[in-house]
Amino acid sequence: MPIKPQTCDGEAPVPVHVAIIMDGNGRWAAARGLPRTEGHRRGAESVRSVIKAASRAGVQYLTLFGFSSENWKRPSGEVMDLMGLLRLYLRKELAELHKQGVRFRVIGDRTRLPEDIQTLIENAEHRTRSNAGLNLVLALSYGGRAEVANTARALAEQVQKGVLDPSTIDESLFAQHLETADIPDPDLLIRTSGEKRISNFLLWQMAYTEFVFTDTLWPDFRAEEFENALADFQSRERRYGSVGV
Repeated sequence: MPIKPQTCDGEAPVPVHVAIIMDGNGRWAAARGLPRTEGHRRGAESVRSVIKAASRAGVQYLTLFGFSSENWKRPSGEVMDLMGLLRLYLRKELAELHKQGVRFRVIGDRTRLPEDIQTLIENAEHRTRSNAGLNLVLALSYGGRAEVANTARALAEQVQKGVLDPSTIDESLFAQHLETADIPDPDLLIRTSGEKRISNFLLWQMAYTEFVFTDTLWPDFRAEEFENALADFQSRERRYGSVGV
């Protein structure tokens, strides 16, 4: 269960953790007769804007779905272009993120990423590890079902070795073995572009997450849209399965 957002002097609670499925880059580019890569480049500007907006609002964790395990099935040329943009982002943005006090980390199967990108990720994580500002989590080569399966396998191996009693496995223990073990569950999921599905993203972690879907394509999503989603979240009553007040 996620950490309940805190209120301050009667103000509406700010979500502790916001997750975003950044969708619509390709459609944004196609509508303008531009290559898909241009949509991805414009989407990087939205990332910068949302990071700053989340920090200003007091959000503690921001998880962005950057590249799914299914995205490897895209045409090889597009995958190469996306990897190139990822390299550029990691090289150009790290200094600014560090200056803002952002702690950067990655979840997902990074072993499938090119070795130089793996190195850039490790360097970024190491450099920002002690930062006390916004926790920026980038999901790369990530799939929710794979994460659950990997966790189940790891626990099964411990049982097989005799170091874990299967009767002790409960939701809490399972969650401690996920990639997000030290990250609170998302309070709010935002998906852009009008699609209304979660696309294999943080399946275990979003059991009690509030969803906001917007028709805005990701390259046009900026601070104002993010703030509107926070306001929508703040208007809701979260009961976590119990009876409301």
